[in-house]
Parts: sequence; structure tokens; C-alpha cells
Amino acid sequence: MLTLGVVVAVCAVIATVLIVTRGGEGDTSAAPSAAGVAAPGGYGQNAGAGYGHSSGVGHATGAEDDGSTDGAGGAPAGPQPVTEVDKTFLVKVRQAGLWEIPAGRLAQTNAASEAVKRAGLHLLDGHSKLDQLVREDARILGVPLPEEATAEQQDWVKQLENARGAEFDRLFANVLRSSHGKIFATIAEVRAATQNDLIRRHARQANQTVLDHMEVLEDTGLVDGATLAEVEKSVAPRQ
Repeated sequence: MLTLGVVVAVCAVIATVLIVTRGGEGDTSAAPSAAGVAAPGGYGQNAGAGYGHSSGVGHATGAEDDGSTDGAGGAPAGPQPVTEVDKTFLVKVRQAGLWEIPAGRLAQTNAASEAVKRAGLHLLDGHSKLDQLVREDARILGVPLPEEATAEQQDWVKQLENARGAEFDRLFANVLRSSHGKIFATIAEVRAATQNDLIRRHARQANQTVLDHMEVLEDTGLVDGATLAEVEKSVAPRQ
């Protein structure tokens, strides 16, 4: 009986060892399998997320391939032409501000009509912004700008300084509507022909500003038909 008990005990120990050994082998073989699944899954998801959602990388690669932009993904390198027409345009915008800003101020003190005072405020605001823009663009493009309005423009300011009430209102509305109508036509020509991005931007802003000024001047009800006829004659295509 003692011998039988020893044999049974030994068999139990052997069976236990076999079970533990096989269990360990199963765990070991399962671990590489799990890692093997995780790695391809992680690579596929990461690559997919990065490629699919990182659109900047995709666009940059395309830009480099077609050569449409420079290495930084910006606009094509190289200077853009600045014609004499472009330069003259910037000079005219600068000179317009040099006399129309003072004219706008005079409207606040010399005008009798609230509509004229309102038009003067539009001139002050619009040409102050345009003057800042024209000085910035001229500096970038290397275009020298005048520090004084033309002799004719200075004369208009003197006339406005000497006028009061209804006389001032009539003079203000007609002189300024005439000058804005003429420059409005010039802006269209510049915008249509320029090859320079800064000039295009400037012409767009000037167009919006001048259009606003023409409208508020017309809203005064003081613009004469003769003024519009004079503008029409000035901007009519030459035969």
C-alpha cells in the first residue's frame, strides 16, 4: 500500500509538471501572434490616418510634383512687372488723398447740408485707408510718391475754404463728383491691364472706395447734369 501511494504521488507530480509546461508553451506561442496582429493593425491605421487626414502633406507633394509653386508651397518666385501706368495710378491715388481728406474735414465745418457732411465723413474714412495702403504698396514696389496734391487740386481746396453754406455744398458735391468720376474710369483701365498682384489689390480697394464716394455725393441731390456731362466727355473713348 505504501508503494502504491508513492507511485500515485509521483504520477500526480509528473502530470502537474506536464500541464504547467504545456500551458507555458501555449502562452508563449500566443504572445507573438498577438503582437503580430497588433503591429500590422497599428501600421495600417496610423498610415491611413496620417495619409488620409493630413491633407497638407498631400497638397504639398502635388505642388512639388507639378512645379507650380516654389519649395515652400507659395506663389511662383520672381518679381512681377510694374508698368508706368501702374506707377501713375499709385501717384494719382496718393494725390487724391492729399486734397480730398482736407475737403472732407472742411465739410464738417463749412457745409449747411447734413448729406454733404455725411459725404465728407466718407471721404475722410475712405481716403485715410487708401492713403495708408498706397504708401505701403509704393514702398514695396519702389514707387516714389508726391507729398503735395496737384496745383489744380490745391486750388479746389482753397475754393472750398472760402465757401460757406449752400455755396460750399454745391461746390463740394460737383467738384468732388467730377474728380471721382474721372478716376473711376482710370481704375477700371488699370485693373483690367495690370500684371502686378499688389496693383490688382489696390485697384480693387480703390474701386470700392471711389464708388462709395460717388454714391454719397449723388445722394446730396446737388450734382448738376453739367458735371456728369463733363465727366462723360472726359472719359469717353478717343476715336
